[in-house]
Amino acid sequence: MSELTVLQAVRLKGRVNEADLVATLGEDAADVAATLAQLTAAGLLVEGKTFRISPEGRERLNALLAQERSSIDPNALAKSYDDFRVVNAEFKALVSDWQIKDGQPNTHDDAEYDAAVLARLDNVHQQVLPVIATVATQLPRLRAYGAKLNSALDEVKAGDATWLAWPIIDSYHTVWFELHEELITASGLTREEEAIAGHAT
Repeated sequence: MSELTVLQAVRLKGRVNEADLVATLGEDAADVAATLAQLTAAGLLVEGKTFRISPEGRERLNALLAQERSSIDPNALAKSYDDFRVVNAEFKALVSDWQIKDGQPNTHDDAEYDAAVLARLDNVHQQVLPVIATVATQLPRLRAYGAKLNSALDEVKAGDATWLAWPIIDSYHTVWFELHEELITASGLTREEEAIAGHAT
């Protein structure tokens, strides 16, 4: 269990309890617990009811991410990120249409409308998986995002639409947001820069 993987997961979640961290990482619970104990003892994580990253942990994480970036081909990553931006625009429109209908908050009382919106998720999914696969040739740990998106999509298709955009679970939107954050960081950009450029999730 690498410290980069755990520190990044905690940073992306903001605050997270051990059980939820185990679930989102998909790793052995004992390995996660051991790594959490090690990082907490080193002062890189702060433990309370939940875990959060400390200022020292953030510095360590930034150094680890910079080291990771040094081994990638920036031109290849830039091409993959451009591909992601295209499908990200489609996903943003889909989520917006899910949340807003006729200019008002969607009350989800129109099953036909909701079904039409959800049907678009398949196309988005088929576009993003090759992007993740390509990025993972340079950043192997990002391969996990494909599996996490698959799991969220399976839940949506099983009839539980909360797995599209509910923020407190690893919904499709939650995983997508975290993947986007990873790509922004790997590209040496900031979310603020991407928001100004109109590319934020």
